Amino acid sequence: MTPIRAAFVLLAEIAMTLTTFASPQNGLLKSEFIFETAPFPSCHASTIVQATKGDLLAAWFGGTRERDPDVHWTSPVSVANGIQSPTNRLPCWNPVLFQPTDGPLLLFYKVGPSPGGWWGMLKTSDDGGRTWSQPSRLPEGILGPIKNKPVQLSNGDILCPTSTEGSAGWRVHFERTSDLGKTWRATEPVNDGKVLSAIQPSILLHKNGQLQAVGRTKQGKIFEIWSKDNLGASWGPMTLTLLPNPNSGTDAVTLKNGSQLLVYNHNSTPKGRSPLTTSPSQQTAKSGAPLWCWRTNQVGNSLIPPSSRPAMAWSTSPTPGRGNESNTPC
Repeated sequence: MTPIRAAFVLLAEIAMTLTTFASPQNGLLKSEFIFETAPFPSCHASTIVQATKGDLLAAWFGGTRERDPDVHWTSPVSVANGIQSPTNRLPCWNPVLFQPTDGPLLLFYKVGPSPGGWWGMLKTSDDGGRTWSQPSRLPEGILGPIKNKPVQLSNGDILCPTSTEGSAGWRVHFERTSDLGKTWRATEPVNDGKVLSAIQPSILLHKNGQLQAVGRTKQGKIFEIWSKDNLGASWGPMTLTLLPNPNSGTDAVTLKNGSQLLVYNHNSTPKGRSPLTTSPSQQTAKSGAPLWCWRTNQVGNSLIPPSSRPAMAWSTSPTPGRGNESNTPC
C-alpha cells in the first residue's frame, strides 16, 4: 500500500487529507472521485505533486469545506485562508504545489478579490505537507506560478509560468527564484495582451535543452512560445497552434522519459469545457502513453500505466498553420 496525501484548496481556505491506493490491476490501476457530493457548487484549478517521501499531494479551490465519502480519505484540515482581519476574508485562488529537488515542499496560491487584483502567497512544508509554515506574501509584482507548475532548471533556478489579467489585457510572463522564493526576477510580458490574449502557461523541457511554453488564449487555439536562451529569461514570438482552446485552462508536463503530455479541452466551442483530454506528444505516442477523456465537474484521481492504451500524437509548430491538430476519440 502506497500512502497518498492530498491537500485540498477551497475557495476561502486550503485543507489536507490522506488516502491509500488499492492493489494494482491491469490497465486502469485506480479511478475514484474524491467526493460525490459537497456543500459548494463547483471545484476548480486542481494541482498535484509528489513529495520527497513519495506521498502525493493534490489541491484545488471550491468552497469552505468538502465532503468525502471514500473511506480511504481522511477529513480535510485547513492549512491556509484569505482572512485579512476579523471582518475581512478574501478568497484564495489557483493553488500550485511544487517539490524542488532539494528543500521544502512549496505551496503557491493567490489571495484577492479577483484575478485582476490578487497577489501571490507562499507556504512551505518540511514534512511532505503534514505541517506548514506561516504564509508569506510574495514581493510586489510577483505572483508565483499562476495556475500550472514551475520547472526546476539545471542550474537550480525555479522558473514559474505566470500571467496577468489587468487593464492591459491577458499577458504572459515568467518569474524565477534561485533561493526557494526568497528573492525573485521577472521577465517583461511576452505578448501584447490584445492581438493575442494569453494566460496560464505551462513550461515544457525538451531533450535538446529547449524550453517551450503552451497555454490558454481568447483566440480559440492553444498558444506556444519558445525561449531564446533556453533559460526562460528571453522568449521568441508567441504564436497559435492548431490545437483548439475554448478559452479554458490547459496544463502540460514533461515526463521522465523526456516526452510531453498535454491536458486540455478538445473543443472549438467557446467555453466548451468538455471533454477533458490528455494527449501525448509524438514521442510519447511511440512509447504507448495513455490518452483518455473525462467528462465531469467533480475532482477525482486516476492511475493509468503507460502501456494501458494506444496513444495518439499531438504536435505544435512555431509557425502558425503548420501543426497537426489532435484527433481525440471521446
